[in-house]
Amino acid sequence: MTGLVDWAASRARMVLAFIALSLLAGGMAYVGLPKEGEPDIEIPAIFVSVPFPGISAEDSETLLVKPMEAELSDLDGLKTMSATAAESYAGVALEFEFGWDKTKILADIRSAMNNAEAQFPAGADQYSINEINFSEFPIVIVNLTGQVPERTLLRVAKDLQDRIEGLDAVLEAGLAGQRDEMLEVVIDPLRLEAYNVTAGELIGVVTNNNLLIAAGEVETAQGTFAVKIPSSFDEPSDVYNLPVKTNGDRVITLGDLATIRLTFEDRIGTARFNGVNTVALQVVKRKGFNLIDTAALVKEVVEDERTSWPPELQSAIQVGTSNDQSRNVASMVSQLEGSVLTAIALVMIVVLAALGTRPALLVGFAIPTSFLLCFALLAVMGITISNIVMFGLILAVGMLVDGAIVVVEYADKRIKEGTGPMHAYVEAAKRMFWPIISSTATTLCAFLPMLFWPGVPGQFMGMLPVTLIFVLSASLVVALVYLPVMGGVTGRMSRLFGQTSDWLRDHLPWFVRALLVFPAMMVVFTGAMLTLNPGYLAGEAVQTSGLSDSLPGMMLFLIGAFLLSITIGAAKIEREAKTIKAGYRRTAFGHVMHFIAGNPVMPLVTVGAVVFIVFSIFGYYGQNNNGVEFFVESEPEQAIVYVRARGNLSLEEKDDLVRQAEDIVLAHPGVITAFSFAGDGGLNTDASGASTPSDTIGQVQLETIPWEDRAGIAELDGDVVLAELQAQLNTLPGIQTEILAQARGPASGKPVHLRMKSDNWEELIAATTIARAQFDQTPGLITIEDSLPLPGIDWQIDVDVEKAGRFGADVATVGAMVQMVTRGILLDTMRVDSSDEEIEIRVRLPDEDRVLSTLDSLKVRTNQGLIPLSNFISRTPVAKLAQIDRIDQKRYFDVKAGVEAGLTNLVVDGERVAVVRVTNEEASGMDRYQIVMLLGDMTSATLTELVNDADTSETPLNANERIAVLTEWLDTNPLPASIEWEWTGDQEEQAESGAFLQTAFAGALGLMFIILLAQFNSIYNSILVLMAVVMSTAGSLVGMLVMDQPFSIIMTGTGIVALAGIVVNNNIILIDTYQEYSRYMPRSEAITRTVEARIRPVLLTTITTMAGLAPMMFGLSLDFMNGGYSVDSPTALWWKQLATAVVFGLGIATMLTLVFTPSMLAVRVWFVTYVQWFAQLLAKLSMGRSSKAARDWALSRQAKRIKAPEFIWDDGQDVPLPPLELTQPVRAAE
Repeated sequence: MTGLVDWAASRARMVLAFIALSLLAGGMAYVGLPKEGEPDIEIPAIFVSVPFPGISAEDSETLLVKPMEAELSDLDGLKTMSATAAESYAGVALEFEFGWDKTKILADIRSAMNNAEAQFPAGADQYSINEINFSEFPIVIVNLTGQVPERTLLRVAKDLQDRIEGLDAVLEAGLAGQRDEMLEVVIDPLRLEAYNVTAGELIGVVTNNNLLIAAGEVETAQGTFAVKIPSSFDEPSDVYNLPVKTNGDRVITLGDLATIRLTFEDRIGTARFNGVNTVALQVVKRKGFNLIDTAALVKEVVEDERTSWPPELQSAIQVGTSNDQSRNVASMVSQLEGSVLTAIALVMIVVLAALGTRPALLVGFAIPTSFLLCFALLAVMGITISNIVMFGLILAVGMLVDGAIVVVEYADKRIKEGTGPMHAYVEAAKRMFWPIISSTATTLCAFLPMLFWPGVPGQFMGMLPVTLIFVLSASLVVALVYLPVMGGVTGRMSRLFGQTSDWLRDHLPWFVRALLVFPAMMVVFTGAMLTLNPGYLAGEAVQTSGLSDSLPGMMLFLIGAFLLSITIGAAKIEREAKTIKAGYRRTAFGHVMHFIAGNPVMPLVTVGAVVFIVFSIFGYYGQNNNGVEFFVESEPEQAIVYVRARGNLSLEEKDDLVRQAEDIVLAHPGVITAFSFAGDGGLNTDASGASTPSDTIGQVQLETIPWEDRAGIAELDGDVVLAELQAQLNTLPGIQTEILAQARGPASGKPVHLRMKSDNWEELIAATTIARAQFDQTPGLITIEDSLPLPGIDWQIDVDVEKAGRFGADVATVGAMVQMVTRGILLDTMRVDSSDEEIEIRVRLPDEDRVLSTLDSLKVRTNQGLIPLSNFISRTPVAKLAQIDRIDQKRYFDVKAGVEAGLTNLVVDGERVAVVRVTNEEASGMDRYQIVMLLGDMTSATLTELVNDADTSETPLNANERIAVLTEWLDTNPLPASIEWEWTGDQEEQAESGAFLQTAFAGALGLMFIILLAQFNSIYNSILVLMAVVMSTAGSLVGMLVMDQPFSIIMTGTGIVALAGIVVNNNIILIDTYQEYSRYMPRSEAITRTVEARIRPVLLTTITTMAGLAPMMFGLSLDFMNGGYSVDSPTALWWKQLATAVVFGLGIATMLTLVFTPSMLAVRVWFVTYVQWFAQLLAKLSMGRSSKAARDWALSRQAKRIKAPEFIWDDGQDVPLPPLELTQPVRAAE
């Protein structure tokens, strides 16, 4: 495999061409890729709806929902099936597992619905199948207001709708606040009675005369001709002149019985923009298109359309936009781009300080090259750039340079020893080939299991591992293929730069050379700014649109980098060479490590100390943590005010109540726009998955002042604004209000969500009432709601079938007459020039007669003449039952609640005694708290005594803690026996995500163990490498404590799993070097030499990763486009917990690893000594003092106590030895 490096070095020109193509393709891909705020998730869910005008909720359940459930329950991959049976409507929501085959599923659903439709009663409309997608929420709302006739405003809105929907990037532009046209036939009841005409006759006459009949063909010798009978309505006059009945010679037309006019349907909802009646268009983009560009294109089309209006219309109609998501996304992209550049700059500074100019530029070359290769791969995969992708780049900045740093650092050392640049870099790449492969593979192993994260959170966070896998794979190619070639080629250039630096050093004084560094830095900075913002020199913020715009900046950046290398080399202060001292000299850290590894006791002490520190961290965190949350909290910039009321309210009453809430919202200085609507027909822009409370009568969708315009102004903080609005809205009498902040992340509405299921309707209602009462009594729960049937009155009309039969009447006849009093009888449809669609023809009574008392005077024609309806009908008020909810073929009710922020539990001996609010962090005793509720038998005096005696501890009150409290109550079985209960919503997603992250963590460790075992062929060394994961987890918990953050299942959990792949790299480098050194030197010495040789790259790789994420950890964002910086922006708040987990986990794990890993290697070296000690101890303990082993041990200890031992060998008396005999005579030397 290392031959790949030699192959690349021998074909340097081809590799350089590949580098240029990679940069070009990546740059073009980044400019062309769509930019999104959140990932464009395709939810595997289908909604099937069946309208049935006039059907009750109970009948809808029996006749529509149950047949659909029976047919749809056997679909492949079905996860959950929920259904709604409501008045005039039935619907089934089907949720499937991710990875579904949508085409096959849709075909199966249509087949199942065709079978179910055969069981529907007559009168049911055609079913419809709708897909659910996060993209299908408006990216911008266009509002049209003005003092013009409603028909004029609606015509303008529909023309604008056609223009906007004609854009490729726009899926639809739905209208709100409009009314469809209709042809109204107002019947005079007296005339109807006088002419003896019934409702059935009217319907039959209109229907039979509004037809287009294809009569067939006539075939003759002269040809074949089609025959048709056109008899459809084209004008209102066609309906007016329609004959209904003959009276002698006179024909009675519909115009004789009614007043016919082209008008609008009854209003079912109102819409206002900033307090003025409006017609609004909600613009929904297609999946895969750039949100920022689409919003800009929509605004451009709106402006073009407006300029085409006559001047009078332009002045009469005002056009505005609200809920513009492009501003938030553009701000997010800008801030994340700034964070990426900040991370690159900090990494470059660290590398520059540690390695010097030329190596730093080579390491810096790896960053944009890896990024651009990643963008090219993203473009091939069709993945859009979202905040998840951008943060993946930030997380990867420090990791992707690890391989480059190791190669460059080794090559730099070889160059200083006299090796040529190309040979040095090739040798470095070959020497570090397998360690880099192994470290990158182990890092990828941490992210591979995250690709299989289930549910919406997995789809939401799924782009993070994809991005990191692409970037790290690209960095592998850069470090092992691109970098050796670039290093060898630039090595020749560096000689030219060095000669230029030497010339400057010979001809210019030092202070002049130092001053030249600053212009070179400004050239580099200007080039970077022009690359991002082609209008930088003109003082404008212009988004680059392609390579041609950024090319001048790129060229200037390269020229500046060359100049910077020359000037820094010339300004470098070179000290006089010192006298070379032969022999190896230990560093200060080397002496420390030799002290630890050079004797058998200190490794055990060090290992014990590290283990104690780690376990202490876990224990302390368990007692002093800030709780657990599902996703991070962010500052809202948009919100929805739900106005809730109960009773049989008219639209005028609903509108009046919503207007009161709207006036409060618009009066707040922190709100810039408000779009409100009452009744039906409004827009729901909440993409969090939360359902609207069932008793909602209207909404106010508001926008606060953009964060960039109010940063640092505490009174305009988004949370403060919403809290003040809620306090003011609470003063409105007769209604309840609930503010839902802008959804961020894969949340599912209110965090405390209890669902109860049963087939016993009475027990289900009783159980829900009990649970609701417990929720109300539980401190800390707010905005509590349930899905019990709303209180209200329905009028039930009972037909005495026996009496009606005596008169020759039936239920259908009565129903037609009742419809004339209510919404009118739908006669037929017709086309008119003012509408693109067919409009309804409805016959009904005048406004003053559309009341229930009219039923007493209405008459039907029977075989005995005209008979009043009151003869055989009766009407009674009944409790309203507007909707029945079902899941998994059982009825259910929900009880939901939010959790009030800022509350704390006081605990004594593990038992909660009070809920308090911390009002003064600096105070002590009860001065620190405000009591919210005392629990159990606790009194204020007793609590004060306990607090003053420091017998209480604080635990955070959050959603998980409240769910645990309620679960304890549910475990006492307070509900009827037939009730099944479960926690759903956020809790369900949290449990699923938590379980997956644990599995992913274990899977990642398993994959890494296999790779390490393949590399080291040692179980001991493989386990030792993985021990860094435990230390990194402890470091992450320290970060949570230091930064005072809760543990986020999504973000912190992802950070810990990501750390598992990052921290092992340092151990891999250490153990790989140790194995090499141990081949030709004593093992204890090899441990010391390893730490001394690798502490620099280990610290460098760690510091670069930490430096890249440190700004995100502190919420710092630098604006390179316009200048300036921001702290704790809504975008930055997303990533603080994940960045904190990685920075603290990596930093603490590295510090512990540098002493723990050598100590564990030393333990193995001294293992024989430990065995001997243990054996001697066992011998002493088992055989007593008289045993040979014990006596030898005692003798050995006594011998060691002798400071200057002298051995005297005495053989007794001296015996003289005889002289030696010579065997040959002595000769003189020749």
